[in-house]
Amino acid sequence: MGRPPILPKKKKDGYYIEIRNKGAKTGTIIIRDTEQAMLQAAKQYETTKDVIILGRHENGKRVVEEGKKKVKA
Repeated sequence: MGRPPILPKKKKDGYYIEIRNKGAKTGTIIIRDTEQAMLQAAKQYETTKDVIILGRHENGKRVVEEGKKKVKA
């Protein structure tokens, strides 16, 4: 028996933010169904953590919306 192949996980549909401890290289990714809920979660964590908004994903890929840039809060 060999080791099973490792494939990258497909992202679910929704809005993604990454929460990190200040100064850390990695963090936890949080998924929300709506943009409003994502922004509310980002506001909740921004006082104690570094928050990186990853944006909206559909069908496993990031949706690039015109007029919006990657925001690091």
